Amino acid sequence: MGAVKKQTNAPAKEKSTEYFKGVWSELKKVHWPDRKQLLTYTGVVLVAVAIVSVMLWIVDSGLSIVITKILG
Repeated sequence: MGAVKKQTNAPAKEKSTEYFKGVWSELKKVHWPDRKQLLTYTGVVLVAVAIVSVMLWIVDSGLSIVITKILG
């Protein structure tokens, strides 16, 4: 079941102002990492991407060899 939307006849300017107030309120709640945390998280992501890339390359190479042998 979907959520029921409130229908208002407010002007577009009031709607957009209310929207951006809500966005600003939510952005205040965000925990922004400091420089050290950001570098650590970035390093973790890069290492994870490298590991997954190597694993996919190995699987792709293996399947390529198998298909080549099957098809001759």
